[in-house]
Amino acid sequence: MPEVIIKSAEEIASLVADMVGESATVLRADVREGLSDARKRERSLRGKVVLDQLLKNAEIASSDDVPICQDTGTVWVRVELGTRYHIEGDLKHAVNEAVERVYRDKGLRMSVVRDALFDRTNTQTNTPVFLDIEYSQRDDIEVSVMLKGAGSDNASRLVMLNPDEGVEGIKRELVALVREKASMACPPLVIGVGVGGSFDKAPGLAKRALLKPINEVDNDERVAALENELLEAVNATGMGPGGLGGDITALAVKVLTAPCHIAAFPVAINMGCSAMRSRTATIR
Repeated sequence: MPEVIIKSAEEIASLVADMVGESATVLRADVREGLSDARKRERSLRGKVVLDQLLKNAEIASSDDVPICQDTGTVWVRVELGTRYHIEGDLKHAVNEAVERVYRDKGLRMSVVRDALFDRTNTQTNTPVFLDIEYSQRDDIEVSVMLKGAGSDNASRLVMLNPDEGVEGIKRELVALVREKASMACPPLVIGVGVGGSFDKAPGLAKRALLKPINEVDNDERVAALENELLEAVNATGMGPGGLGGDITALAVKVLTAPCHIAAFPVAINMGCSAMRSRTATIR
């Protein structure tokens, strides 16, 4: 039998804390490059001004170690474990403690309420963290974090389409949602689309899609072609940077698909704002 590799919950939580702190203040490199490229391609004067402001804001946040956005969001942590790995200790507790610590130390805004319906008082810790743990055949541990503000999440959607609606159905729902709500999500956007699974799984696919580097072409030619087609449709709306008109409404549309029931076609759309705050790292 292969040797079991034990990692402590505290080691993973420490990595999470580092990634949360960096995500809050340093714009993802691929997103920064995407904004710079958008600035070159944008024809609207107003759009150019918005993109200049976003790039300047990212520069100040990084140099002064302050948040890119005042809404420092909820924290989503995804841990994907290789089959040989075992986590020793209470990972959920360790991650919550680490996130509370980094939010206090860096002066990040606390945005989590105790209960969505019955007790909307602030926890004052920005916890609990939304933690997902998955297992795979990989030879390491992959840890991802995402700070998700309400503006982008509130502009997201899940629809249960008919299987025969296919790509045109996805495009129709995406463009309609962009026209209706994208201006509230701080464009230019990074948009995650999850197709398949079930009612509860499709949104997870869409959120994971936001972790894909925006300048990376998918290995599956069908997915790559669909991402380009959806991006063109979104940018054709003319909503533009800041929702003030222009060519670049989204920097990228990223897609993840999964199996589903023969009679189902779940489609989830998760909006990511111009401050797409996430990090992914591996432990070997």
